Amino acid sequence: MSKSTAHVISFSSPARAWEEALPVGNGRLGGMVFGLPYTERIQLNEDSVWYGGPLDRNNPSALENLPKIRKLILEGRIGEAQELCTFALSGIPEESRHYEPLGNLYIEFDGTKTEFSGYSRELDLRNATVTTSFVLEGVKYTRQVIVSYPRNVLVVHLTADQPGVLNFHAQLGRNPGKPWEEIPYQDQTIRRQCYNGFCDSITGRPGGIQVMEASTGGNGVKMACGIKVIANGGRPELIGNTTRIQKADEALILLCADTTFREKSPVTSVLKRLEDVASDQAEPSDLWKSLYSEHLSDYKSLYDRVKIQIDGQEEVERFFQFGRYLMIAGSRPGSLPLNLQGIWNQEFAPPWGSRYTININTEMNYWPAMLTNLTECHEPLISHLYRIRSNGRVTAEKMYGCGGFVAHHNTDIWGDTAPQDICISSTYWVMGGAWLALHVWEQYLFTKDISFLNDNYPLMKEAAEFVMDYLIEDGEYLVTCPTLSPENTYILPNGEKGVICKGASMDNQIIRELLCACISAEKALASSSCGADASEGSGMCDSGDRGSESVCGFVSIRKRAEEVLARIAPISIGKYGQVMEWNEDHEEAEPGHRHISQLFALYPGTQIGKEKTPELFEAAKKTIERRLSFGGGHSGWSRAWIINMYARLGDGEKAFENLMTLIHKQTLPNLFDNHPPFQIDGNFGATAGIAEMLVQSHEEEVRYLPALPDAWKKHGRIEGLLLRGGKTLKVLEWQDGRIVDLQVE
Repeated sequence: MSKSTAHVISFSSPARAWEEALPVGNGRLGGMVFGLPYTERIQLNEDSVWYGGPLDRNNPSALENLPKIRKLILEGRIGEAQELCTFALSGIPEESRHYEPLGNLYIEFDGTKTEFSGYSRELDLRNATVTTSFVLEGVKYTRQVIVSYPRNVLVVHLTADQPGVLNFHAQLGRNPGKPWEEIPYQDQTIRRQCYNGFCDSITGRPGGIQVMEASTGGNGVKMACGIKVIANGGRPELIGNTTRIQKADEALILLCADTTFREKSPVTSVLKRLEDVASDQAEPSDLWKSLYSEHLSDYKSLYDRVKIQIDGQEEVERFFQFGRYLMIAGSRPGSLPLNLQGIWNQEFAPPWGSRYTININTEMNYWPAMLTNLTECHEPLISHLYRIRSNGRVTAEKMYGCGGFVAHHNTDIWGDTAPQDICISSTYWVMGGAWLALHVWEQYLFTKDISFLNDNYPLMKEAAEFVMDYLIEDGEYLVTCPTLSPENTYILPNGEKGVICKGASMDNQIIRELLCACISAEKALASSSCGADASEGSGMCDSGDRGSESVCGFVSIRKRAEEVLARIAPISIGKYGQVMEWNEDHEEAEPGHRHISQLFALYPGTQIGKEKTPELFEAAKKTIERRLSFGGGHSGWSRAWIINMYARLGDGEKAFENLMTLIHKQTLPNLFDNHPPFQIDGNFGATAGIAEMLVQSHEEEVRYLPALPDAWKKHGRIEGLLLRGGKTLKVLEWQDGRIVDLQVE
């Protein structure tokens, strides 16, 4: 990255790798702009392009073997319990569905010259536009790329400072990897370079529209992607399956895509949208102005809600707003939620399937949504929870004999809820649905929208019902069993290593957070204008369909939740002064593990605080210090979690130190977070962490500048953050570490 301001990510050369390309998107449709002068490549994604259709992967042997597994765990026969889990609790087949790329748009320019100058490629966060410009043979060429949410169309605007010099052809393709030769078209040995390897057809249609069709296999979705080129001064010509332009002054390339996930006939949908957009204006310049104005109005209505300025901290400001940009570009009403890579993925077999990993990663993606005033962008996660619930009810009953709904540590486009893969340290964890359901409560806390809570409380209620059904007796306590602490391993006194356990600390903390939220939700609904009395067992009905859930009479879980809460083990402190991760004070096989699950209660939970739990507060500090002393925080998202935890601990210096480490050492050239490989969660976690350093509203009293580092103290100002309680932080300004202007509305 050559230079950047607080609002612009800029390169002085074309992208040499995907990690240098710049992202654009509208929630459903995404692109990575490479900016090659003679062969532009825009790598494409559509959020519903996933391999394979829905599956019932619930293991039919689970329910009959569950008592055996529990008995082995209670008897301390961990190795045998784990072995039985791999056979009886794993999904059948073991893997759920995975995300795939849509393809590529190639724009290949005529000529043989390779020398260019004055090159610039930049993403302006203020207008969600990628602009590439350069001079070739004395002509300055400019390209602008946007993805319009109102029209659901990607637009490439091509201009030059001399008339009649735009000579190119546009080609859709779907093939893994990059082109064989990134050189001028006339010098290529193999023209169009096997672009069509993973598609079913690329054909010309009436109106000069080029359409690519493909299917993902495994009874998966079928997709269509189409382009239409509009030119001024040159006439587009569709030859075979390629659109060719000669001697144009200006050109627009319009690109749309759909799949059978949403549309019965994606080709029909794509053709209609392209014709509708293209018919608005006759000239490309007029159409561009119209589309760009509409795009800008829509985008800025979200992006401009929050402004940040900290003297001398341009890279912090940029990283904060880049996270918000990615949220707007990757998660909009009607889209699927952000997966491990947002919507930006070039691999046909991406790492971890580019799925929704819900033992922290998907949740982290949405940590900044409410806080940074992007409530609309939270909607896809809530909507997807209904798909998860539908499947999770079946999994809960078939595998565990429980009511409510369950999800494990992964899900996919279809809301799959069976255990994913056979990774003993992560697969057999049943708290994914419970954690996700807490996002309903978070949205209500920020908005105080009682109608939203009324409509969506059943998600919380059913997640809680599963958890309460799943608990078993263990002396004076109720515990989850089997369970694990996500992805970490303990060592028994005899040297045996184990992951399967009972009553892991994170489970207890999630249960406590969820049941308390359910109790509070029922109280809020009972006292709302509907006049329902949840404590008496009246309130909402839940017939199972989202549209019919309304205030009319559901059975309250409040009394049962209170009884269960009284039997959940408290958070304990171990021999190193740390918060215990398991129900016994085990040694860790990896003391520097990337997951810090036992501190869920600190962040994003609310159970550990300086005033209410001072001993646990100090233990939380020691827990993080111990993790870091053994090399923790080595993944980007883990570092982002640590930033938020230090913010909650009020340690601005440590939060800032970890933020700088993330930005300087764990970020790719295009500012994408690096796990490694690329995962987008660290971007969102960092944005949430920066906001958390400036204001916290998770306790009864709002705290302003709770973790302000010395480097930020001189002067700063932030506007527009949301506060829990339905308030907006209109202005927070400080000078020399002291608040000089505070406005809340």
